[in-house]
Amino acid sequence: MVFKSKIKWVALLVLTLSLGSMVAHLSMTKFSSMNLIQYSAKDALSHDFPNIVSPVIRNKRLWGTVRSLESLQPYANPRNSYPVPNENTNGFIFAKIFGGFEKIRSSICDLVTISRLLNATLVIPEIQESTRSKQISYKFKTFSYLYDEEQFIASLKNDVNIVKSLPEHLKAARRSNEFPIFKPKNSASPNFYIKEILPNLKKAKVVGLIITEGGCLQSILPPSMSEFQRLRCRVAFHALQFRSEIQTLGRQMVERLRAWGQPFLSYHPGLVRDTLAYHGCAELFQDVHTELIQYRRAQMIRQGIVSDELNVDSHLQRENGSCPLMPEEVGLLLRAMGYPSKTIIYLAGSQTFGGQRLLIPLRAMFANLVDRTSLCSKTELSDLVGPETPLPSDIFQLPRPKSESEIKEEWSRAGPRPRPLPPPPERRIYPHEKEGWYGWITETDKEPNPSPRDLRMQAHRLLWDALDYIISVEADAFFPGFNNDGSGWPDFSGLVMGQRLYERASSRTYRPDRKTIAALFDITRGNMYHPKHDWTLSVKEHLNKSLSEEGLIRQLLLSKPNSFLSHPLPECSCRISSLELTKQTEGKDGRVLYGDEHECPIWMQSAEAVGVRNDDVESAEDDNDVVEQQERNGPDFTTSLTSTIDHDEEWDPNG
Repeated sequence: MVFKSKIKWVALLVLTLSLGSMVAHLSMTKFSSMNLIQYSAKDALSHDFPNIVSPVIRNKRLWGTVRSLESLQPYANPRNSYPVPNENTNGFIFAKIFGGFEKIRSSICDLVTISRLLNATLVIPEIQESTRSKQISYKFKTFSYLYDEEQFIASLKNDVNIVKSLPEHLKAARRSNEFPIFKPKNSASPNFYIKEILPNLKKAKVVGLIITEGGCLQSILPPSMSEFQRLRCRVAFHALQFRSEIQTLGRQMVERLRAWGQPFLSYHPGLVRDTLAYHGCAELFQDVHTELIQYRRAQMIRQGIVSDELNVDSHLQRENGSCPLMPEEVGLLLRAMGYPSKTIIYLAGSQTFGGQRLLIPLRAMFANLVDRTSLCSKTELSDLVGPETPLPSDIFQLPRPKSESEIKEEWSRAGPRPRPLPPPPERRIYPHEKEGWYGWITETDKEPNPSPRDLRMQAHRLLWDALDYIISVEADAFFPGFNNDGSGWPDFSGLVMGQRLYERASSRTYRPDRKTIAALFDITRGNMYHPKHDWTLSVKEHLNKSLSEEGLIRQLLLSKPNSFLSHPLPECSCRISSLELTKQTEGKDGRVLYGDEHECPIWMQSAEAVGVRNDDVESAEDDNDVVEQQERNGPDFTTSLTSTIDHDEEWDPNG
């Protein structure tokens, strides 16, 4: 009995101590929870880059300009006789543009060029991504949802007659489809418009165009039409200005990035479902994303867009350079170049196919990976969208369960016996398993039509892409994950690279050859996070060449046949006097595509010559960089990246 009573007292003591410990821990949690701070990219940037009063010293090997391209300057003014358009035109051209941000921008430039070619009055085109959306803001029309109408008309008054709408006596005829409508291809020649469209325009006085492929005029025009090429540049780089709210917020985002006193790099993954399906890159993804790409590829085959087989070897496509660089690979390339882990990287692109899961390795390598949601508040983004009619918050509805009588009736109408046994009871489907743009694939083989919420999101993506475009053009460096994919459609990265080339050709714009990069990764596939020094030097050599004339010319030969705005040379640039002779590059038809730029006017020569000489001196001093000399001559250089970039032990997956 005495032994049992002692056990009771010990148990009571242990219980009392446990209760006291629990109370103490709960009290500590209550008082300490006030100090818990949720992670945010702004706080991370503030921690990594405190405000520094002293001037920022940039590493020119990572952020410096490209000397070989310093002599190229923007000059899209008319060079020859260029009369102002006559008010008495041949008629009106109205157009509907289908597609995303890059297709809209490229199509508008082609429309203006065609209107000048046909001496027609252009009606402000309709952007269908905003028209199809349900109950978007009443403040904006289709064109003004993205661009400034007044600026567009005023900037092109010496080029094309532009009106906001058709005259009143023609509107009724348009509503009843009395005017001829054409659907030109993106590679249509000028002769097509002169022989096919112009007679109809003169006869009916109004012609409609439906543009779905991101353009309606071939990229490379004859040398005699160089003024039309310069008109394209004036439209894309001067007349197409975003509406004031977008420009204001975009400038604020750039200022917030620069407020930390450090340069930043913009990266656009280019992971778009249509382009991935076009090239058959499904096997680079997993689970439902592979099925979604294959489903879209099957659609393209039925529509005649793709003439290849449904199932292709995605890894072979990747080796050919037809598939994108994955975010993990881009992170490794940037680290091999020497960018430290605290580098500020802006993630452009309104949608990345594959979601945030694909970005985890890149975020592990670069903690300061930010996007528009990191730099803007929800209020700022909602103000940009404008007042909208709210959609139902809970749009998901479970299918109505079948009654027992319905099940029996369905079983009795199932056909002659023998019949298979009825399927087992289905597991309950929860809302979180069906919500989202890919939930349909779990129940049906047919993709549903876009819901009102989907259509509204597509319209919003135009605004997010506009913000990303502003920041990517202004960034200190730009890295494309997927451009010039060979589909013939304009792409976001290509347009950004073209505008950076036009505004400042010497800006740090990487133009990697995906085929070469794939071969480099195959070499070090088993040791990706700790590659050998020779591999790192090979990456640096390739990426540095991609910045210079060599990479520009290679990209020019590939991209210009598909998109003039990606490489607006030599028509839209001039070259200041330079001691260096530039080798001319000819296309397949013998036409000079690079090196035949006109000499800049005298007023531009005097303004730029001093800057070029100063940059040459600074670059010469930078060649003596101690780190670079150690990389070239250091006999004890280790076989990892630890000497060129700050090493993180968490990189090693086997460590």
